[in-house]
Amino acid sequence: MTHTPYPAPFALYSTNNSTAWHSGHYRSPRLGGSGPPGPAVFYVFVLCLYSYNLSSPHMGRKTHRLCGAGPYKEGPAREVQNNQERRNLSPEGGNDRDGQWIWIWQLGDGRNITLSNPKKRNALSLAMLKSLQSDILHDADSNDLKVIIISAEGPVFSSGHDLKELTEEQGCDYHAEVFQTCSKVMMLIRNHPVPVIAMVNGLATAAGCQLVASCDIAVASDKSSFATPGVNIGLFCSTPGVALARAVPRKVALEMLFTGEPISAQQALLHGLLSKVVPEAELQEETMRIARKIASLSRPVVSLGKATFYKQLPQDLGTAYYLTSQAMVDNLALRDGQEGITAFLQKRKPIWSHEPA
Repeated sequence: MTHTPYPAPFALYSTNNSTAWHSGHYRSPRLGGSGPPGPAVFYVFVLCLYSYNLSSPHMGRKTHRLCGAGPYKEGPAREVQNNQERRNLSPEGGNDRDGQWIWIWQLGDGRNITLSNPKKRNALSLAMLKSLQSDILHDADSNDLKVIIISAEGPVFSSGHDLKELTEEQGCDYHAEVFQTCSKVMMLIRNHPVPVIAMVNGLATAAGCQLVASCDIAVASDKSSFATPGVNIGLFCSTPGVALARAVPRKVALEMLFTGEPISAQQALLHGLLSKVVPEAELQEETMRIARKIASLSRPVVSLGKATFYKQLPQDLGTAYYLTSQAMVDNLALRDGQEGITAFLQKRKPIWSHEPA
């Protein structure tokens, strides 16, 4: 039996705006299937959820929140187990026992998106990619969202694209949609206003490795490994190479791409693919520590800083300093920019407004 990577108090709810969501196809997860054990499935239209504040060190403190309107709350009945919700991503729903799942847990200031299809090695099928796109975008401009964590169930973080979708029978148009959607997801992470953290506990290959490389921060367990093995099956990892080449040195990226051989978590850390490597037992704690720290800061300040960092990165030195100098001026014009300086001079903790201007 596969369990969610968070204990029950943290597993709040799961949503997804996939084709199955809009078409109204749902199925009950089988007993003993992926996800935590629980009682029979109940169908509801409105859920009362628990919201946890990541900025508080006391994660047990909770408030009730009633979810009503919005793309995460509307639509036909949804499957609920132990206060957790998940949706079938299979295009036809029905009785497919290998249906694909994504769990979404809203943790007050943060969101955890969990790939939950370990039987298929969390393959990034087109449905899964569209779900990621929708779930990352949801409430992106809300001041209540300050950090996103992407994690996975099972021993494989993600094996990359679903090869069954890349056969000749699917056709070029479908193949183009798969890769274009994947590229949009990766760019969406880069352009998102809040930091996105990858929490990796296992193998990440091809587009799965691309997903890790695209995140702003990546924390992995010491048992994790990373590879771009497409060349071994005749499909060079060209799109994963885009993110990989922007995370590790060129010669490291090319060796991974030309040979398809995996690198360990420690090698990935050494070359810059990862931010931190910790023992498996400490992975959740360390990832949440980083998330809580980010959530405790001013959202508009962090958002401006993230956008500026990526904007200046490809520029020449003079242009980079020009852009960042202007960003510092813009930062000072923010309400929280002045609040932080005033609080420091008055020797008190800042009270962030999280207002964009």
